[in-house]
Amino acid sequence: MAKGGEDLVKYITEQVVHYIETPRQVRKEARVRHKETRESWSVHWFGMIPLSVSMIIKALRRRSKD
Repeated sequence: MAKGGEDLVKYITEQVVHYIETPRQVRKEARVRHKETRESWSVHWFGMIPLSVSMIIKALRRRSKD
């Protein structure tokens, strides 16, 4: 391991410099693009189970109305 965490300091410095050099508008667009493409938390944690349960509930509600 590097003495005194030199590699870690170097990595953090590179990331900070990259962040500072990136224009604000580009960072904002990247953030918005990331939010649009990520999956919802329920799908991320539980897969397709919430979707299937909601479909079953909707089907049951429709059947009870008729």
